[in-house]
Amino acid sequence: MFDTFIETIKTLWSQSAFCNLTWQQGVMLLISFFLMYLAIVKQYEPMLMLPIAFGMALTNLPGAGLYHPEFFMTTNIPYAEVLHDGGILDVLYLGVKCGVFPPLIFLGIGCMTDFGPLIANPKSFFLGAAAQGGIFFTFLGACTLSAIGIVDFSLADAASIGIIGGADGPTAIWLTSRLAPELLGSIAVAAYSYMALVPVIQPPIMKALTTKKERSIKMGMLRTVSKTEKIIFPIAVTVIVAFIVPSAAPLVGMLMLGNLFKESGVVDRLVKTASGELMNIIVIMLGTTVGATATAANFLSIRTIMIIVLGLLAFCVGTACGILLAKLMNKLSGGNINPLIGSAGVSAVPMAARVSQKVGQEADPSNFLLMHAMGPNVAGVIGSAVAAGALMAIFG
Repeated sequence: MFDTFIETIKTLWSQSAFCNLTWQQGVMLLISFFLMYLAIVKQYEPMLMLPIAFGMALTNLPGAGLYHPEFFMTTNIPYAEVLHDGGILDVLYLGVKCGVFPPLIFLGIGCMTDFGPLIANPKSFFLGAAAQGGIFFTFLGACTLSAIGIVDFSLADAASIGIIGGADGPTAIWLTSRLAPELLGSIAVAAYSYMALVPVIQPPIMKALTTKKERSIKMGMLRTVSKTEKIIFPIAVTVIVAFIVPSAAPLVGMLMLGNLFKESGVVDRLVKTASGELMNIIVIMLGTTVGATATAANFLSIRTIMIIVLGLLAFCVGTACGILLAKLMNKLSGGNINPLIGSAGVSAVPMAARVSQKVGQEADPSNFLLMHAMGPNVAGVIGSAVAAGALMAIFG
């Protein structure tokens, strides 16, 4: 009887995480704890950073069997096997892999977005487009690093890394889950980290590229946008984008559907559901499963370090491109455009617009740029989705 008891204890011990934990998994657990600290204490994008960090911890627990990356290493996913033998995170990850969760996030974002400043000042589209320059610059940078042998990135990997420059987490997840799923954890962590650090990263770039006189430029009031314009806008954008870049239709279409719900004024229940309960549920599942892809084998590598460096480069270049185009537009307009609004072309809504407002008021406390910056800011959301669609069409 006693021998049986001892054998049982030995069996339980041998099957426990204490006996099976590798040093790599231990490091990943420490990283996940650090990200939880950033989410809870520093409040760095906590809505997604917290579930990502916890998902990272779950996937690196030895023997838990919650996520099996081998199911998703092939283009032909064994759906029946995933549903029958997979863990809970495997099943939920199908929502990411099949491209369901990110568009639903865009649906909720559309319900909360006011495109009025963009409609009132259509020139903002150019600033939103210019800020996507960081995506393509970093794509070329990743290709260059691969060409000279520093790190091995495929063209699809480079495209996924570049999309960090769009400062749009759901877009980065949507594209990476299709082009480079093994990099999803690293890219998601980098994307949301830099989005949280917008108030830290952008101001030095904005001040370096503008003069105090330029930062003090006051812009006139935007015209009032009619309800008819706000209703036509999402329909028109969906049709135009879908005709030009069909692969961007899932993201842009759902974004504009949510906005049409909001502006129509006749489906308040749908607006509340899409921007409330549904979005919250999807955020939980999306964040946790994306974090689960950050296994020790994928995350602890030179590629992750380079992704973090390139992601920062993408964000900085995107900010600079928006500012430089705004400076050019200011010259062409006779000095009526404050270049600071160009930095809001990255699609970190509404944080980037608030940073433009803050830096502008530091130069002149009576300056009010928020609504002017919101135009490029929401244009950046559309721009990053179109850029992702273009990259998907080329490399998908």
